[in-house]
Amino acid sequence: MNQTSQEGAEGVAAPKAAAPKAAAPKAAAPKAAEQPPVHPRFTKPQRVAFVQSAWHRDVIDECRIAFLSEMEARHISHIDVFEVPGSFEIPLHVQILAKTRRYTAIVAAGLVIDDEYVAETVIRALMDVQLRTEVPVFSAVLTPQQFHESAAHVEFFRKHFATKGVEVAEACANTLLSLERLRGQVAAGIVA
Repeated sequence: MNQTSQEGAEGVAAPKAAAPKAAAPKAAAPKAAEQPPVHPRFTKPQRVAFVQSAWHRDVIDECRIAFLSEMEARHISHIDVFEVPGSFEIPLHVQILAKTRRYTAIVAAGLVIDDEYVAETVIRALMDVQLRTEVPVFSAVLTPQQFHESAAHVEFFRKHFATKGVEVAEACANTLLSLERLRGQVAAGIVA
């Protein structure tokens, strides 16, 4: 059945109703500028350490830049950046920083080329630091399977590390909010 004609019971078309006058086309309403997401604020100031490897600095810097930008949008501006020679050196620095108790979270960023053993060792060590110190540790230490020093690969991984920087910032901020809430509940006796 269409909107302008209806068939009667015997299949005879009923008279068509007058078609409504077409309204003059409206000018497209200007789209409102897309508003950035509103992120919750923390009760207490947060201080985060960002530890990055110097190896393939041009790639890792993309992670750091994206991380810093996203963290600022999430109301965390106290971020100290540390650089180590390579990814293998990251866990020791993270552990020393965690033991200072100055940081509410620590983020590690590095690129391990074609060495899954080193990557697994680094990730396992970061998890150990987190569990021993109760300071959350986040990893943007990646190990691509087929990395070549070509311009195309480097550019691909620069973009990939920028994405990882945003993702690790989201994970860090959300975890800090969750821990702040949990610690408040523990202090209030809500959670034993």
